[in-house]
Amino acid sequence: MEELHSETPKTEPEPLSKIIGLTGGIGSGKTTVAQFIEEFGFPVYYSDDRAKTIVNDNEDLKIKIKELLGNETYDENGFYDRKYVAEKVFNNKDLLHKLNEIIHPAVRIDFEEWVKKQTKYLVFKETALLFELKLNLQCYKSILVTAEDNIRIKRVMDRDGKTYREVESIMEKQMPEKDKIKLADCVIYNNTNLDDLKEQTEKIIFEIE
Repeated sequence: MEELHSETPKTEPEPLSKIIGLTGGIGSGKTTVAQFIEEFGFPVYYSDDRAKTIVNDNEDLKIKIKELLGNETYDENGFYDRKYVAEKVFNNKDLLHKLNEIIHPAVRIDFEEWVKKQTKYLVFKETALLFELKLNLQCYKSILVTAEDNIRIKRVMDRDGKTYREVESIMEKQMPEKDKIKLADCVIYNNTNLDDLKEQTEKIIFEIE
């Protein structure tokens, strides 16, 4: 007798943890929110920090980046020269896109390996380019940290010693806040103080199911 087979396709098992994307523009306070999330007991993957490590540790990546931007991309000690790279790509969208195409796949693999090691029901992926790279589509939920432009500019001026125009120029190259707000599942408004910021963060993460 012929054996009957179910026509229902096999599906991949769901990951143990739900991935929550966390993002925010310069001066928004997303790193502070990430630290609060860790205080509440949830792991955070810092994409930008990991990328800084990966470009120094991954030899294949080093070769590709040097081919794209030149040997000056790495200093005499073999370390990635972020200032040199920033100057090369700041006003060159095509070059920036090519650089991202080299770095981000390596970061994605690193993140996937990190997720496998986590045991909490929520894990958070902190990245500045969540919506720009459509990484939110790979997340269960997305959280945007935002603030009024003048507040963000003042924070960065105080933190980095940049001029008003320098910060404004950086912000102009980032996705507009109104577009990010439309894409985000949850929005944290960081316009007041740390106590309010922490309270908003706690409320949002513990309401995620």
